[in-house]
Amino acid sequence: MSVYAEMSGLDPLTSGEVVVAQNIAFGLIAVIMLFSALRMVTTRNVVHAALYLVIVLAGAAAIFILLGAEFVGVTQVLVYIGAIVVLFLFGIMLTRGALGVDEEEKGEQRLMSCLVAGLLAIVTAGALINTFSDAELTRSSPSTTATVGDSIFSQFIIPFEAISVLLLAALIGAIVVARKD
Repeated sequence: MSVYAEMSGLDPLTSGEVVVAQNIAFGLIAVIMLFSALRMVTTRNVVHAALYLVIVLAGAAAIFILLGAEFVGVTQVLVYIGAIVVLFLFGIMLTRGALGVDEEEKGEQRLMSCLVAGLLAIVTAGALINTFSDAELTRSSPSTTATVGDSIFSQFIIPFEAISVLLLAALIGAIVVARKD
């Protein structure tokens, strides 16, 4: 139970009351995430891009925690920041990039990337509007860690175990690639 639920009539999920501190925190986190996301795609250093990705993922975890989904927020930190970004950094450090870039090729890549990004934005917006145009978000109490755990380990046990085997195979593959003969 949250502190708000214990106070009569002050539960922000059911009462309609506005919590100013949460709104300010959300705005601050959103601005930091947007800045980091822009720097992530515009920086020339790949390691810096991975570190900006860490900031974006940490912001997503903070937003989950603000929404009352502590389990998802902590999972975001452990899985994405703790594992995936470390895997990205190892991949960056173990591979070699191109040394020189042709300016004509760079211009063509920039034009094509802008076209693909615009097309992707249009398709995503169309799919979201088509799917959720008449959907209404219900304001109910947040799910607890016990509810999420019961759901994962009862209904979704097979996909959960399949993903764990896949991650184990990826770990073994990373060790084989990184090992020098």
